Amino acid sequence: MTNLVLFGPPGAGKGTQADILKEKYQLVHISTGDVFRYNIKNQTELGLTAKSFIDKGQLVPDEVTINMLNAEVDKNPEAKGFIFDGFPRTENQADALANSLKGKGTEVKAMIALEVEDEVLVKRLLERGKTSGRKDDADEAVIRNRITVYYEETAILKEYYKKQDKYYGVDGVGSVEEITERISNVIDKL
Repeated sequence: MTNLVLFGPPGAGKGTQADILKEKYQLVHISTGDVFRYNIKNQTELGLTAKSFIDKGQLVPDEVTINMLNAEVDKNPEAKGFIFDGFPRTENQADALANSLKGKGTEVKAMIALEVEDEVLVKRLLERGKTSGRKDDADEAVIRNRITVYYEETAILKEYYKKQDKYYGVDGVGSVEEITERISNVIDKL
């Protein structure tokens, strides 16, 4: 199985690339945000548990998040692999994901991080904000904070996957096709 952890700061193009890669390699794209929204909207047991923490302004415990993602993986037993988007965020989550996949006889093959300079990200997000309707894409201070938080959160995971020789930084600047080609060069060598 080809299991990928796709990372990149806000505006790096993760969503665009995940959509292309899932088709090209017949992978299932699991976006943590989408999984949360689905479970909360449909009032699943896990969704209600997650909502109880979110409503109090607390982080959802790793165990709940892992259980949601496991349910998504289990829904797709014939999958050739998965793209994990927005997860893991901590070393504990990375360990839990590794253990979960190991139990299914597979593993994370690579963490692919789209690397884009901050100024390019800010410009992209401000541009996206003109049409996305997302408030967090319209305010430069908020955008810069999101980028800072991303680097603070993921620095640990970069080291975590580097120690396992599974970290691949990919230049996220250029046309969509050029970036897809760079990512594909990594995947094709796994």
